[in-house]
Amino acid sequence: MSEILVAKNINKIYDEGSIRTQVLTGLDLTVRAGERIAIVGTSGSGKSTLLHLLGGLDVPTSGEVWLHGQCLNQMNETERGNMRNQHLGFIYQFHHLLPEFTAIENVAMPLLLRKDVPIKQARHEAVALLERVGLGHRLEHRPGELSGGERQRVAIARALVTKPSLVLADEPTGNLDYDNAQSIFTLLAELQDTMQTALLMVTHDRSLAAMADRQMLLKNGKWEDFLD
Repeated sequence: MSEILVAKNINKIYDEGSIRTQVLTGLDLTVRAGERIAIVGTSGSGKSTLLHLLGGLDVPTSGEVWLHGQCLNQMNETERGNMRNQHLGFIYQFHHLLPEFTAIENVAMPLLLRKDVPIKQARHEAVALLERVGLGHRLEHRPGELSGGERQRVAIARALVTKPSLVLADEPTGNLDYDNAQSIFTLLAELQDTMQTALLMVTHDRSLAAMADRQMLLKNGKWEDFLD
C-alpha cells in the first residue's frame, strides 16, 4: 500500500514563561492508503495534539510530517491550508457545524472553499453524500434542528465530500451514547471502505479501537505496548 502520511521523530514542547512542558516525545507514524488506525489514550496523553500536528493545524517543535511526499512543517499556513483541503477530512467530538447553515450548506462548504467547484455541483455532491449517511430527509435542516447522532452524520458527510485520501477523527463518537456511537463508527467504517480513504482515529474507547486494522497506545506523549 502506498504511504499517505509519514511522521518522523515528532516532538512537541510548550513553553509558558518558566514552565516547559513536553507533550509528545519522538513519535514515528506511517499511514497507508485505505488503512484504519486507532490511537488510544487517556485524557492528557497527547492524542489531540498529535492529530493537530498530523493535520497541519500546528507544527511540531522538532521532527517532520510528510503528506503525499510534501513536508507540512516546511510550508506556510496558506500552503498547509491548501494541502488540508485537498487531501484531508476532519471529524471532531463536537461536530463544529455552522449553526446558521443547513445540512446541505455545511457539507458543501469544503468544496466551495476550493473555489473551482460550481455551487450547483457542490450542492449536488452534498446531497448525494447526505443521502448515503441516511439524511436525505433532513437536507434543509440546520444543526439546531438535528439530533446529536444526525449532527455527527452531517459532520462525517462534510469530512468525506472532498474525497480525501485520509480522514482524521478526534473522538468522533465521544459525545454520543453507546448505541449512537456504535452506529456512527459502523457508518464511518463502511464509507471509508467504499470510498477507499484511510482513517486515523483517536479515542479512549478500546471497544471502538478494536474494530481498526491497527491500534496504537499513546501514554504520556510516547508510544507504549498494549497490555492485555
